[in-house]
Amino acid sequence: MTKSAFMALFLFLANAVSAQQQFDRQELLIQTEDGKTHTFEVELALTPQERSQGLMHRESMPADHGMLFDFGESRPVSMWMKNTPLPLDMVFIQRDGTISHIYERAVPFSETIIDSRGPVAYVLELNGGRADELGIDVGDRVINKRIDAGK
Repeated sequence: MTKSAFMALFLFLANAVSAQQQFDRQELLIQTEDGKTHTFEVELALTPQERSQGLMHRESMPADHGMLFDFGESRPVSMWMKNTPLPLDMVFIQRDGTISHIYERAVPFSETIIDSRGPVAYVLELNGGRADELGIDVGDRVINKRIDAGK
């Protein structure tokens, strides 16, 4: 094997490993206005690299799972679906855990910008259609260690 072929193989394998980055997980609850509580296991996207990767290249996700993006501060946030084959609901959350906006059924692979419509500290991604299916709406409360701690 030539040196350049070996280097190309090494870079390919390094990229494959980094693309399969493991995320820390936590329990997250959503309390709806009608008193129901929905429990999810969420992966945490905390660093710029983790937030950039998000759920890209995922073809499926269990119904009771999601990903919580923590931006570390309240600010306007823009998301997109580039390289994401899984339709998603994007739940935009204020620092105190109040849902301020929900973008339902984001189109897979779309590069259309999805705007938070104001400052938020977190975005929760769920399988597309889950928010509607569970009756999750603007004004509902999200409870999680990161959100409760205000980190």
